[in-house]
Amino acid sequence: MKLYPNTLIIVGGGLAGSEAAWQAARLGCRVVLYEMKPQLFSPAHHSPLLAELVCSNSLRSDDVTSAVGLLKEEMRCLGSLVIEAAEQTRVPAGKALAVDREKFARYITEKIAASSFITVIREEIRELPAMLPESSAIILATGPLTSDAMTESLGRLTGKEHLAFYDAIAPIVEAESLDSNIVFQASRYDAGPGDYLNCPMDKLQYENFITELAQAEKMPLKSFEKQQYFEGCLPIEVMLDRGPETLRFGPMKPVGLIDPRTGREAHAVVQLRRENKEGTHYNMVGFQTKLTYSEQKRIFRMIPGMEQAEFTRLGSIHRNTFVCGPEFLLPSLQAKKRHDLLLAGQLSGVEGYVESTAIGLLAGINGARLVSGHNPVVPPPETALGALVTHLTATDPKRFQPSNINFGLFPRLHLKTPKKFRGEKYAERALQALKKWHALTLAAD
Repeated sequence: MKLYPNTLIIVGGGLAGSEAAWQAARLGCRVVLYEMKPQLFSPAHHSPLLAELVCSNSLRSDDVTSAVGLLKEEMRCLGSLVIEAAEQTRVPAGKALAVDREKFARYITEKIAASSFITVIREEIRELPAMLPESSAIILATGPLTSDAMTESLGRLTGKEHLAFYDAIAPIVEAESLDSNIVFQASRYDAGPGDYLNCPMDKLQYENFITELAQAEKMPLKSFEKQQYFEGCLPIEVMLDRGPETLRFGPMKPVGLIDPRTGREAHAVVQLRRENKEGTHYNMVGFQTKLTYSEQKRIFRMIPGMEQAEFTRLGSIHRNTFVCGPEFLLPSLQAKKRHDLLLAGQLSGVEGYVESTAIGLLAGINGARLVSGHNPVVPPPETALGALVTHLTATDPKRFQPSNINFGLFPRLHLKTPKKFRGEKYAERALQALKKWHALTLAAD
């Protein structure tokens, strides 16, 4: 790694790293962004583009009264490149913000390349530099698949063994290979055609499906790996282990979806969500899996309407690496033991595209402030971004787990508010706090 004075160095060009670079550049900071692709790809990456999405193409709910929708709204207010790119490349997905993943990554790559403040160097960085030049800082945003070499380097700084959990990827299927006589288009509870494709199952079909799924061959974990999944992204076979009805109350829930052939709800439903604007490819919603490739093809073709399914990507499982934030990070996202180092993205201990990007956004702002001689800033805990930071840095280390944003991370509302209005109240309080914080800190500088 070549070191530069008066520069913010960012290692990793995923969502968090790209967002961090953009935010720092907006503040007039010189940025050098290191990205190892295309010289080297992780097991989950395939494209040389920055900000490649490796799992779902959905950034989840866009409703500001939901926690993740509120987080996205805060990021819009702070000029997020990733949210801008998502809005420019979105595909129909009901109330969710889903994107055409290739156009999305290309949009971000081109915007980064066009910035006169950002230099992208395609090179793998295997360890943290011992020292940086004066008035420089570094953001480590190498993601959940951080290399063994970089993990070892970071481990020498933390003095602790890293935690790890395993994340699973859902398959993608070609739309033309689906049986339109069986598959119907609808969003849950919507009267219109809806944005999802739905594969209905009767009781016998469901029972046959889960019987085969339970007996299917799975990819074994390596001898050094420990099975520890994130609850929000469990493989379907792991969910099934919890009981035969688990899938019907999870990703195969039929509630609110009326099969036009029968005029009633099916016993179970598999939903498919668009992968691109043209609607040529769909992913299987909630069907993360560690089945072998051959078993995935065999069992998923048991789903009504998918008997001839052609898969452009099959499911897989990979390790996610993260630090124990409460022991390692300051609320500014600086390392406690090294203040010129900041962490961003899933490596910091958040889960999800939006959350990883949001932490990258704050790391980029604070990295630029360190380079320019300003003190780092911390968003108010009433905001969604602040709630994430509080989770990362103030949780009991013994109980710390990666988390998506949720209202349980926010300070409680003081007023007695009916449950159906709480999201609205959380959003109102958060956006007011964000506006005031922005005016007093970021805008003032």
